[in-house]
Parts: sequence; structure tokens; C-alpha cells
Amino acid sequence: MVAARLTIDLNAIAANWQRLARLSRSETGATVKADGYGLGAAQVARRLVQAGARKFFVALTEEGAAIRQALGNGPEIYVYSGHMAGDAQSIRNLGLIPLINSAEQLARHFESLHGHPFGIQLNTGMNRLGMEPREWAAVRDIAMQAGPALIMSHLACADEPDHLMNTQQADTFRTMTEGCAVPRSLAATGGVLLGPAFHFDLTRPGVGLYGGAPFMDAYPVVELALPVIQTRDLELGEPVGYNCTWVAGRPTRLATVAAGYADGILRSLSNNTTLWAGDSPCPVVGRVSMDLITVDVSALSDVPETLELLGAHQGVDELARDAGTIGYEILTSLGARYRRRYEGLRT
Repeated sequence: MVAARLTIDLNAIAANWQRLARLSRSETGATVKADGYGLGAAQVARRLVQAGARKFFVALTEEGAAIRQALGNGPEIYVYSGHMAGDAQSIRNLGLIPLINSAEQLARHFESLHGHPFGIQLNTGMNRLGMEPREWAAVRDIAMQAGPALIMSHLACADEPDHLMNTQQADTFRTMTEGCAVPRSLAATGGVLLGPAFHFDLTRPGVGLYGGAPFMDAYPVVELALPVIQTRDLELGEPVGYNCTWVAGRPTRLATVAAGYADGILRSLSNNTTLWAGDSPCPVVGRVSMDLITVDVSALSDVPETLELLGAHQGVDELARDAGTIGYEILTSLGARYRRRYEGLRT
């Protein structure tokens, strides 16, 4: 069985970052958590440095270690989860900047890494990470005396431009940081697109770099070609796949391709998405199984060696709609078995 081929266009990622940077009325960083949204954090970060990025954001200290190894000294690497117990040595040795989420984390950081850079994350209404207003008021003077590198929060509804939560959070963020002579950050991709009122001193786009909504002007970044490993002809009434969820309503040419939910192709796509042979659509029929997908290729005069799941006719957001999810999940689910090919990889 030949592994499917995943092509990742690093030049497109760099171009998407540059487009978002031009839209930002501030400095622009880059979020490369979850292994660069599933596309390879080291390769992505190196290319973004070449494009001009100097500040990177990850979810975990362990992710920060991988980015530091890829980039060496120089770029700033911020950790959204803050200073967790047991992370002090890694934070110090790797020069990471934890985004402190609580008074407890602030005390931990001051006790174990006094004088080491840190940032502050505030909860302005998303109720996920960050200090509550009262908690921040209690420790603000102490924190500000130590000189945080950044104060940030995160928008909950930035992909819905008209949602009232956006302006409420921006107003709360301004109130909580009034008088703080420290760089501030509120906007990820959606926040960049909301306009200058949300940009503050630093934006930190994520999904838009990788070709995902809500950045509709993004260049596509990924192509995924699935190899055909067998074809067969079905008669009227023959079933396909586990639990016989699809039955041929006419004589059908069937192709079996080498990929499945073990490769991040979600089972919810069963009987509910399309692969492409050039400009010809080929519907998925039957269940997506662990390693195999079956496709109706009756419309083709010749069956090619591969069928395309992601590419010119279907991006991550279109596939996500078929799966009942979002492009983020499609990207971060892409499996380890793919033969990955990077375009635009510079040395």
C-alpha cells in the first residue's frame, strides 16, 4: 500500500502571513501551535522567519522547545498555557516566555525564575484561560513592577464580525490594561480582519496562515492526493463497505484509495464528500474506514493513479463543511502516514 501524498506550500503560508501583516496596524507574530496546525511547526516557523516574523506563539512548553530547536536564539516564543509546574528549567534554558494565566502561576514564576521574561493573559469573557478582572486587579501592581513583555487576551467570536462579544471584549481589555505601558495583543486571524480597533500592538494570526477561514483571501496551502490501489465493477444492488451503508443503484465502477480515519479523514465524511480526478468529481460511497475509502469513479474513462481530496476544487473549509466541523480540525487531524512534500523549503 502506497502512502498518500500531502503537499504543503510554505511559500503560500509566508504569503498569507505577509498579507495579514499588511492588514495589521501593528507588529505581526505567528501562532504555530499543534505542530504548525498539523503541517510541521519547524518547517513553517523557519519559513515565517524568512518572511519577517519574529514572535511565535505555541500552546505548550514542549511545543516551544521544538520551535526553539528549529529557529535557534533570537525569535521570541510565547507559551499560551503559561508557567506550569515542572516547566521552569525548560522555560529558562530555552528562553521561552510564559503567558501567565493566574496569580498562582505568577507566584510560581517569580519564585522559580525571578527576572525571567513573562507575559500576562487576561480573561475578557471567553472564560478559558487568563486572569479574572478581580484577580488581575489584586496582582497588577506587582506584575507591572516586574515588567511583563506582553499583555494579551483572546476573542471568542472574531469569526462573526457582527457579534456583540467582540466589542465587549475589546472594551474590557482596554479597561483592564488602562495605564499599562506594555505591548498588548488581542487579535488572532479573525481579530486582524475585524479592523484596527482590535489590533493593539501585536497581532498573532493562526489559521489564516494555513489557508483557513475566516481569512477568505488566503492562498491555499495543502494538497492531498490519495493513491488508488484497486478498482472493481459492481452490479445493481451490490453493497459497499462496513454495514452496507451504500448500495449501487446502477452498475458502478468503484475505486479503493489508501487512506482513512487513521490519517485524519474523518469518519463523518462517509457517503458525504467528493474526491477529484482533475476537474471530475468522484463521490465517496460507503463508510470511511481506518485505512481505506471507496469512491465512485463511474464517470471516468480512465482511473488515475491518485484522486485528490484537498486541492484546487476542495479546500480545508469545504471538506470541513462536509464533515460537520471546522477547518482547524481538518488541518490538525492530518495523520503521520502521509508522504509529506514541502514546497518553498529554503535553507
